[in-house]
Amino acid sequence: MSTAYSAEEMMTVASARMLRNGAVCFVGIGLPSTAANLARLTHAPDAVLVYESGPIGAKPSVLPLSIGDGDLAETADTVVSTPEIFRYWLQGGRIDVGFLGAAQLDRFANINTTVVGPYKKPKVRLPGAGGAPEISSSAKEVLIIVKHSTRTLVDKLDFVTSVGFLTGGDAREKAGLTGNGPAAVITDLCILRPNPESRELEVASIHPGVDRIMIAENTGWEIRFSEECGATEAPRASDLVVLRELKARTAAAHGVQGDEV
Repeated sequence: MSTAYSAEEMMTVASARMLRNGAVCFVGIGLPSTAANLARLTHAPDAVLVYESGPIGAKPSVLPLSIGDGDLAETADTVVSTPEIFRYWLQGGRIDVGFLGAAQLDRFANINTTVVGPYKKPKVRLPGAGGAPEISSSAKEVLIIVKHSTRTLVDKLDFVTSVGFLTGGDAREKAGLTGNGPAAVITDLCILRPNPESRELEVASIHPGVDRIMIAENTGWEIRFSEECGATEAPRASDLVVLRELKARTAAAHGVQGDEV
């Protein structure tokens, strides 16, 4: 198998590595689901994947098309009601990791998935909040996976759908939110982590083949690099095999091309 990999594969593998074995993870559809299931199929077989529709301990053989995908319920350890997922599991402090995507993200890891442009006359109406506001507020920590561009990493959000660190510093704690907030943002260029004091996102690790100029040019604010900023480990051949087989199974099951998965 070729050891070459795409930027999206780099991002997915880097995200998967952050999910520890045994963690209870509330999973969003799309890239978060791909990364969480890759983790489950590699180094974290005992990770418990929870989806908004009620499956707990889902072990899908292919990636779900939506939270209502029947494969999630069929492969889960149990299925409960959506109110129980949110009230007992999430707001009850039983979710270790929330795995989210974003249409827009600002320097304090606040998320927009509602509109691009003015709310009353948006240029684009996005899918909306779903369970993301509750996940970002109550999960013990949050991982965010997004593609890196000035359209996504913006200086000011058009709408705040889900909170990260609000205006930075201790604003999140003052708001009384129970979760610890975003631990990392994983993009196709780098890994960002919040500064311990200001809570502003800083580049903590740069992916192979990427440089600081590329990251700065694709970020909507003046990005900072942490003093300990290093290099992200490249995907292992074994990770790529599992990821590509997962996407191939998904493409075959859903009748789509591999690059659409």
